[in-house]
Amino acid sequence: MSRFSIFVFIILLILAGLLIYSSFFLSWEIKIESLKHQTASLTQINESKDSEITIFAVGDIMLNRGVEWYTERNNDWRWPFLKIAEDLRKADILFGNLEGPISDKGERVGSIYSFRADPKVLEGLTYAGFDILSLANNHMLDYQRVALEDAMMRLQDNEIDYVGAGFNKREAFSVKVREIRNTKIGFLAYTNLGPEVWRAGDDYSGIAWLNWDDIEKIREDIKKAKKEVDVLIVSLHSGEEYSKSPTHFQISFNKACIEAGADLVVGHHSHVIQKIERYNNGWIAYSLGNFVFDQGFSEETMRGLLLKILIKDKKIKEITPINIKLNNSFQPEIIYP
Repeated sequence: MSRFSIFVFIILLILAGLLIYSSFFLSWEIKIESLKHQTASLTQINESKDSEITIFAVGDIMLNRGVEWYTERNNDWRWPFLKIAEDLRKADILFGNLEGPISDKGERVGSIYSFRADPKVLEGLTYAGFDILSLANNHMLDYQRVALEDAMMRLQDNEIDYVGAGFNKREAFSVKVREIRNTKIGFLAYTNLGPEVWRAGDDYSGIAWLNWDDIEKIREDIKKAKKEVDVLIVSLHSGEEYSKSPTHFQISFNKACIEAGADLVVGHHSHVIQKIERYNNGWIAYSLGNFVFDQGFSEETMRGLLLKILIKDKKIKEITPINIKLNNSFQPEIIYP
């Protein structure tokens, strides 16, 4: 082979090598850019998902009497929530109304329909994932203030917040705030049921009790609370037992709350489901019915709603009512379509 042929052969090898080299790295760069794009897309999806917050609100929770009988019979203090806990734990915040104190203290001061739950029920509440409970209702002082105070301390010890009651008036009527993913969510709770003497005072414990004369004051409290949070949820324990229609007080109070800045008002006490409506820029669920209760005398009292509240971009995006049914052992279960 001549020197010229060898020279040409070497040049061709170099050119071929350059072609292969450039093709390989061009392909590699394309793959890297594609991977970067996919990673960015996944990040956007995750950020979108992470920005959503889910709150579950449920109805009346009574863990005494017949519910306690089944719990003790099955020797499991998680018993009331065994059928639904897996679903409940999907929420970022789980809220409900606790009917009666959790305590072994005090003496019964009310009627035969007085409730006081064994302190062991806290195992079930924590198992279900409850984050905050309303104590503003007509059973919270059935066993005197000592039982209420004991209940509040026990809830605190188990890292469950309470609202609508306190060791003094300031605490009972104050907003409780939970912050999740940079979003502040506030809770207030009130009742107009039970005797007025159950209202918390300046230097003694009680509940956030109110009547018609207090509505304007509550409006101002809600306006103030709304300035501290992104989303404000108010609980009202009011109405007539077993009535499917809200009372005049329920309607007036709930609408006043929304007008003052609340994003959602959730109701309890009737033991049956009442309507849900959109009002101005907020929502009203007049009554979620029973969640855990031993009222097996009617189909209506053995049903309730789990209200799914979806928050995105620091606002309530949607409200979804989910039907639940209590079985013969008073355990709530979701009714799937």
